[in-house]
Amino acid sequence: MLSYIIRRLVYLPFSVLLVSAVAFIALRATGNPVDIYLNLDRTQEQVDALTARLHLDEPIIVQFGIYVRDVLSGNFGESLQFGGAALEVVVSRLGATMELLAIGVILAVVLGVFAGLVAAVRKDRLSDFLISSTAVAAQSMPSFWLGILLIQFFSVDLQWLPTSGRGSILNLVMPATTLAAFIMPNFVLITRASVLETLGEQFIVTAKAKGMSQPRIFVCHVLPNALNPILSFLGLQVGRLIGGAIVTETIFAWPGVGRLMVSSIFQRDVPVVLAGVFIISLVIICVNLLVDILISLNDPRIGVN
Repeated sequence: MLSYIIRRLVYLPFSVLLVSAVAFIALRATGNPVDIYLNLDRTQEQVDALTARLHLDEPIIVQFGIYVRDVLSGNFGESLQFGGAALEVVVSRLGATMELLAIGVILAVVLGVFAGLVAAVRKDRLSDFLISSTAVAAQSMPSFWLGILLIQFFSVDLQWLPTSGRGSILNLVMPATTLAAFIMPNFVLITRASVLETLGEQFIVTAKAKGMSQPRIFVCHVLPNALNPILSFLGLQVGRLIGGAIVTETIFAWPGVGRLMVSSIFQRDVPVVLAGVFIISLVIICVNLLVDILISLNDPRIGVN
């Protein structure tokens, strides 16, 4: 286990470097930030000064080399919008995003797994049909559409919840619900399929033949064996979940990294975008490593080596 973790940690910088390289080249290829940040009455001296500051007068491979050198020293550059260190700007918004992601994941996993268990236990009955049909229909529902509906109903019509911003627990209700609904249907269907597959295994038949009670069979045998597909799916969906958080934060004006990234892309604030990509890719890689460890701990037969 320890050797596996060390090996994954050794590979981590290369994964982050590859993602950063793709983002760096894409940003450099889509336009010149000088054209956005300087007015039409700009002087040539101003253009030259900003170009030199951003190293835009160098070949792109040299620019990326300078970027990597600065990153190794903890310097992601200075934000063109906020006038401070880009990494500090991203980190200041990271807490809001992690709060939203944590609540969204908890809601999606708890409600999705519970509904999936109910559907599996009540297989081919009305409750199974309703839960499965709702999950399939919800998979095709865009998160931005759901967010707008929630704002219209709970904020505009009923005036129960604030439309946007971050502050009290009420501000978190609609964004967390929207984000949870983004992946919860998948947890319902995966849990149902995994539990039904486990119930058909020979060791479950043996446990029933020995007279073991249904609740004990579920707790001791079904759930541990059905958990691995759910954990694997969670690890695969982290990136998609963060993408959903970007949309959710934009709709509800949630002051997180996602909303910051969107505004920085439109403003061509390259240092902030690259710092955000670095942090997000680091989070995704670390969460996937954690999921792999949890899977191995849940089922030692799998192992990691």
